[in-house]
Amino acid sequence: MKPVSVAAMQEIDARSEKAFGVSSLTLMENAGRAVAAQTQRFVEDRLKKTLKTAKLVVCCGRGNNGGDGIAAARALKTMGADIRVFCLAPGDKPLKKELVTQIEHTGKEGLTCEPADTDAIDTAIADCDLAIDAVLGTGAKGKPMGPAHRLIQKLARSKKPILALDNPSGIDADTGYHTGVFVEATVTVTLGLPKEGLLKPHAKRFVGELIVVDIGHPKELLAPYL
Repeated sequence: MKPVSVAAMQEIDARSEKAFGVSSLTLMENAGRAVAAQTQRFVEDRLKKTLKTAKLVVCCGRGNNGGDGIAAARALKTMGADIRVFCLAPGDKPLKKELVTQIEHTGKEGLTCEPADTDAIDTAIADCDLAIDAVLGTGAKGKPMGPAHRLIQKLARSKKPILALDNPSGIDADTGYHTGVFVEATVTVTLGLPKEGLLKPHAKRFVGELIVVDIGHPKELLAPYL
């Protein structure tokens, strides 16, 4: 696969819905299942455990990357995983509708989105076998601030294996450089196509093992990169 810029990937996402009728929520659900499958592979192959015996924590931001994280947590829950989900509280801007839908689904499926600004998250991360980073996605630019900054720091200081969803938080997906507050992932599961910055030699220490997963983009849109 040829690497893609963030802007080009966003255009593919948008055209998937506008031209082909593949909604962003469908892509999110597909992403959740794909990330759950890669999480199971990591737990079994790298941690030598099962989903039922490993403790997982998912840390979710306020955007669609957080929605992908909740979708992955929901899929993992149905697979029997021992999992907890922590979400940043809403900020000044309204939450995206896809993220709201994901939060609503968790309540119906016996999975709680716990607030990320309590002491409970410190204990959960300290006790977990694997943390899933779904704080900031590929569209984030500049140094993370406020609650996102603090949540990323918690992950960075944990020294736990981290699976980054689409992009390690705090890493610029176009350049591969960090922003000063960032996650060093053990493995990064990126969606659709590899982002240009994640393949830069200097980004290797942040990205870890890079896995690209198909989340249902129309083949016509991906063809130029295959």
